[in-house]
Amino acid sequence: VREEVENAYGSKVNFRFGTMIEVVRACMRADSLAEEAEFFSFGTNDLTQFTFGYSRDDAERNFLVTYVEQGILPENPFQTIDRDGVGQLMKLTVEKGRSERLDLECGICGEHGGDPNSIEWCHIIGLNYVSCSPFRVPVARLAAAHAAMDHRA
Repeated sequence: VREEVENAYGSKVNFRFGTMIEVVRACMRADSLAEEAEFFSFGTNDLTQFTFGYSRDDAERNFLVTYVEQGILPENPFQTIDRDGVGQLMKLTVEKGRSERLDLECGICGEHGGDPNSIEWCHIIGLNYVSCSPFRVPVARLAAAHAAMDHRA
């Protein structure tokens, strides 16, 4: 299709081919996905739902606040990336993906992209970018700068 469009219009179409990582199986198969994908974008809300095994709507409406209040969970995992579960899956995914494609770009999109703690984790595991809603961009940029300064090699 790319060649057809380029030939028909006489211009080059620049694009990269990538995938959203939103389910645990995709994390576990990251090396094979990276054979074709040039970037991974973590859909952290869906990945959190699949990792914890519950619906965000049900959890936040019914029991998640109680879990946080009683110390069952340290924070709402839909607001801050759960480093011990979801975060470890993300780390594994980046490692497996880059074992196949060294120049694989990885990032996140969604609400976690506006959370400073989540952005710090993304920096620690080597993500390249954050995609978030426009009103979260100033916080995301500041958090990324802090993470870069705090974790200088």
